[in-house]
Amino acid sequence: MSPASTPVIDPVELTRDLIRKPSVTPADEGAMDVLERALISLGFHCRRMKFENIENLYARRGTAAPNLCFAGHTDVVPTGSPDAWSAAPFEAEVRDGILYGRGAVDMKGGIAAWVAAVSRVLAQGDVPGSLSFLITGDEEGPALHGTKKVVEALMAEGEVIDACIVGEPSSQHALGDTIKIGRRGSLNTWITVHGRQGHVAYPDRAANPVPVLARLAARLADHRLDDGYEAFQPSNLELTTLDVGNPATNLIPAEARGRLNIRFNPSHTGESLMAWLNAEAGRAQAASGLRIELEHLHSGDAFLTEIGPFVLGVQDAVEAVTGRRPEASTTGGTSDARFIRAMCPVLELGLVGQTMHQIDERAPTAEIEQLAEVYRKVIETFFARV
Repeated sequence: MSPASTPVIDPVELTRDLIRKPSVTPADEGAMDVLERALISLGFHCRRMKFENIENLYARRGTAAPNLCFAGHTDVVPTGSPDAWSAAPFEAEVRDGILYGRGAVDMKGGIAAWVAAVSRVLAQGDVPGSLSFLITGDEEGPALHGTKKVVEALMAEGEVIDACIVGEPSSQHALGDTIKIGRRGSLNTWITVHGRQGHVAYPDRAANPVPVLARLAARLADHRLDDGYEAFQPSNLELTTLDVGNPATNLIPAEARGRLNIRFNPSHTGESLMAWLNAEAGRAQAASGLRIELEHLHSGDAFLTEIGPFVLGVQDAVEAVTGRRPEASTTGGTSDARFIRAMCPVLELGLVGQTMHQIDERAPTAEIEQLAEVYRKVIETFFARV
């Protein structure tokens, strides 16, 4: 494909086309088809990689190294009540220069901006290497059959990605003020304390699991995990629910349940935290005589992309377009970057995230346009410095 024949993609219109596909996780509703058509028009070889019921796409243009990848997701969170929106959540209405719609920020706008940036780069000539896309429909859901599975499959095939930009809405207040170079790990744990049901007037004939759960929960919540780690805030354990579900006033329940989440820095691993939780539960079980079961879901360890040529190049590119140099941050929740880091250095750069997951999610059209220019500069800087 010659530069003259390369179509130049409009990032706002592509964002609108993607928003109009109501891809509430895990549904796709044709969103991946919209993206695939745009990439094929730019000369990408597209592979649909479906795991269970999740649509995924890996697309690559070129075979030479280095391979610069863009990663993202076409699935979105539920809209809440559509009547609460000032514009229909999947109509992609533009009003007073603002694009409204679920996914405008998180992250169909980011995907469209990178596609537009690629089209602008290719309209000037080819890159000395390869460009690729790793797109999932499972980021907002359990994240079990999306990027995680695609990365495992690509690594098994020997595919090499040299660096990756994830288009999550990393900016805090102004476009490009923040990039994410790391994320804390996440661990969910479900606790079940098994007692023996009985009448409250005869506690000797029962075994009450509620105080056992309460003491264990308090002990875990009071434990200081660490004092922080270079570039990371301290790890935190949060109790998210304690449940008994007992409608009776005169009944000692048979079971009591709780759930917690730990967001942790590189001072820990998921394995080390699970071992600690198991040990604490074991002590509580020995002291109470009641059986305590734990179930863990470890969604990823903490990671950090060191400041080096890749990160510095992205910061230089952002500053060249916006006039502001982004802060390199590790705050926030988890993202699919936790899976991609197994293949290559990865960071997150995208739109301002103030309205993501909210009613009336929206992005200024001028911001989407500027992000496309930022991404164009990122691509050019990356290949100029390799």
